[in-house]
Amino acid sequence: MKSIHMACDHAGIELKETLRAHLEKMGYTVTDHGTHSKESCDYPVFAHALCHAVEAEGVPGILICGTGIGMSIAANRHKGIRAALCTTELHARFTRLHNNANVLCLGARVTGVELALAIVDTFLSTGFEGGRHQRRIDLLNA
Repeated sequence: MKSIHMACDHAGIELKETLRAHLEKMGYTVTDHGTHSKESCDYPVFAHALCHAVEAEGVPGILICGTGIGMSIAANRHKGIRAALCTTELHARFTRLHNNANVLCLGARVTGVELALAIVDTFLSTGFEGGRHQRRIDLLNA
């Protein structure tokens, strides 16, 4: 069974639920780190919870806020996380191929549902090329 972690702030809750249903239909076990309400909340709380889980388990994660920017900033403060804000399928493809990103960040207010679904599918179906790209990731971790 494939596993994935998800979290969002109040702006991303509807998109998170749509993506969650899509992922479960694809056979993923989804661990939801919140939020579960449209009440205003602090996105770093949810980003940090997801990132700790991704680091511990070595499975991917998806973070969603209004623009995806805040979640991306919060996630990339974790040493073992390579979070990428993707607004196109091309971004999703290359962030996996070249950066081996393990957290996908999406903006619910700027990315439509159909595009978000396509970005998620591309992110999860694309592998890491390794080679010279691994050397660059090693430099990031140094």
